[in-house]
Amino acid sequence: MSKSSIVLSAFVLLISVGYSEAADWPRFRGADGNASAPAARVPLTWSVTENMAWKVEIPGNGASSPSVFSGRIYLTSFTGYGLNPDDPGNREDLKQHVLCYDLDGGKLLWDKFTKAAEAEQEATRRVADHGYATGTAVCDERGVYAYFGVSGLVAYDHEGDLLWQAQTGDGTKGFGSAASPILYRDLVIINASIEAKTVFAFNRASGKEVWRIENVEASWTTPIVAPSGDGRDELIVSYKEHVRGFDPNTGSELWNCEGVQDYVVPCVVVNDGIAYVLGGRKNQSMAIRLGGTGDITESHRIWETNIGANVTSPVYHEGHLYWISDRGIANCTNAATGESVYRERVSTSDRVYASTLLAGNRMYLTTRDNGVFAVALGPEYNELAHNVIDGDDSSFNATPAVIGDQLLFRTNQYLYCIGAK
Repeated sequence: MSKSSIVLSAFVLLISVGYSEAADWPRFRGADGNASAPAARVPLTWSVTENMAWKVEIPGNGASSPSVFSGRIYLTSFTGYGLNPDDPGNREDLKQHVLCYDLDGGKLLWDKFTKAAEAEQEATRRVADHGYATGTAVCDERGVYAYFGVSGLVAYDHEGDLLWQAQTGDGTKGFGSAASPILYRDLVIINASIEAKTVFAFNRASGKEVWRIENVEASWTTPIVAPSGDGRDELIVSYKEHVRGFDPNTGSELWNCEGVQDYVVPCVVVNDGIAYVLGGRKNQSMAIRLGGTGDITESHRIWETNIGANVTSPVYHEGHLYWISDRGIANCTNAATGESVYRERVSTSDRVYASTLLAGNRMYLTTRDNGVFAVALGPEYNELAHNVIDGDDSSFNATPAVIGDQLLFRTNQYLYCIGAK
């Protein structure tokens, strides 16, 4: 083979690898954690008979989102206890599952479970509202990593063989665990604020602890790693009264900033070196420029407002932030100034737990009780479609995922693939 042929072959291989990785949705809110797939051509409308590629019944309940890697979907669920808050059963029967489905057709390839820890909360109505499988699994070429709060972090290979388990603490609070693991280089990073007031990093291959960040209070959010303006990777952790940036390789602090003055659930969104932070029962939001050192509250916090969300996370698009709050209010905010562009009520009578998804030239707002609304991007609220799937009256708690030109929705009862077959 000639030298030019070798170079061409290598180039084609690199393109193929890059395309494969871009086509995956390997973690909560997508590969970069920003829940945005602007190139996707997903359906605007769907129903039981329209644009339904397939649906499968899920063993057990859960509020986690689907993750996709190399043609396989990974999902978590729980069985044995807490499925019915009026008759929860015996807590010692609680099992927490990692499920693997074939993307092409939805066939269940394997179902592995671990017994829940004795420290798991009792199934009060508040806890059962979210359940015992809330964290979204994260995937790589080695396997899949799933977090179950006080029951710990588990790693399986792609054939369902258990690789390792790691414990992160036995603390419980409120409605239970919520954070999802993320990957950075050779590390699995998990925010165990509720379980141990700590963010942990474990080695992907062995499950051994590499570093920890302590004194992380009242945070149910999933952290994000993003580059600053000068290209430095920063791990951003938002928790009560603080937003802090760390070196993701070592866990050492780079900067700190005054944050939300209450507990934090929404994920931080980053665009062009700016972190957008939401949270708190009274709702706050703020923008922070990355790349600082020490206390950057005065130097790098660009704006702060009293509009935000308690649970749900935003998306960024062309100078605007969009999100639906847990109170069912669709928001659009000027990302440069924090000024509200619009606030419109969406037709729902229940709390909203799923975060906003941007796919193609629109966003999708998932309600728990009234389907999914497709809304145009832009400075005016323009509802394009309202999609309801008849026959499924279970809760829509999970944020959707995008894979190619298809949407993956998960309820307490079914996993749906929306798009062409």
